[in-house]
Amino acid sequence: MSTTTPLEQAVRDQLERYFADLGDSAPHDMLAMVNRCVERTVLQVAMERTAGNQTRAADMLGITRGTLRKKLLVHQISD
Repeated sequence: MSTTTPLEQAVRDQLERYFADLGDSAPHDMLAMVNRCVERTVLQVAMERTAGNQTRAADMLGITRGTLRKKLLVHQISD
């Protein structure tokens, strides 16, 4: 019995599309690429859902406010 969540399936589907788009090219540093893309999107959504409230966004994400601020800077997301 599969316990794949819809989010996991969406990631799998997009990775299959990524490989199809690559053709014969070999992927490089794929995990880091996915982590950057996913982290940035999750941070943006959390900030949108909390109307820019960093304390609430950090709580939603399960990280400290300081960690959130660092990640927002790394991803160049305005607070």
